[in-house]
Amino acid sequence: MSRVACLLLPVVLLLALAACRREPAAPPSAPDRAAATAAAPAAAAPPLQDVVERDPRYLIGISYPPVANRYPGLAAALEAYADAAREELMQAVAGLGEGRPSAPYDLSLAFSELAVTPQLVAIAADGSSYTGGAHGNPLLARFVWLAQQDRQLTAAELIPDPRAWRQIAGYVREQLLTALSQRVDADAPPPAERAEIVGNASRMIDEGTAPEPENFAQFEPVLDGDGRIRALRFVFPPYQVGPYADGVQTVEVPAEVLLPKIAPQYRALFAGG
Repeated sequence: MSRVACLLLPVVLLLALAACRREPAAPPSAPDRAAATAAAPAAAAPPLQDVVERDPRYLIGISYPPVANRYPGLAAALEAYADAAREELMQAVAGLGEGRPSAPYDLSLAFSELAVTPQLVAIAADGSSYTGGAHGNPLLARFVWLAQQDRQLTAAELIPDPRAWRQIAGYVREQLLTALSQRVDADAPPPAERAEIVGNASRMIDEGTAPEPENFAQFEPVLDGDGRIRALRFVFPPYQVGPYADGVQTVEVPAEVLLPKIAPQYRALFAGG
């Protein structure tokens, strides 16, 4: 090897090493990309907005309370309920084909604020969906939300002991039967007709208040001046404990009746707890 070649060989090796260092880094592996995506903050859901849709075949009106946007889980639950009602209406519209109903199909749904405290938020959903027939189908739901945990409080979670529901059901049934008797007496029907009305309605009350949490799933807190629950108002839609003509029926159960049956972690929400 010549003297010049011997001198150039180290230089060539140094340039080759430098070129290796300048090569771009290999792209991240799939697990690395997944980890980076999980670490990135999730995009905030857009706030709930009222909905108004008009079409020759249907009308839709949905309204939301501003407070729902403070709690992402609550907002998602309300939107899911509204979307399910809208989907049911649109399926009925699709069933019309190219025809038009004699009266436009209609979805009317209002979410309203019932109670707001640092511990809980209560929202009522009330409305109806009309897809033909003599009257619309009632829509009714209640959402009692634990504000600090951003999750729904259910009747089964609030009162977990099945034996307690037998006592609550008995209390509610008694109140409904008393209200039924008062309504019938106010109309003063003949004795035979009165017996038939009371008998039919009593059977509906017995079935609709069977001691199971799902029969009492719709409830709303009634607060005292300190923001604590002094009673739970159980809400029954038409057909659950009476005919459609009787409308929505409610029964308030006071805190002193409920408190021994409430799960320990929720007793501080109640007056006297």
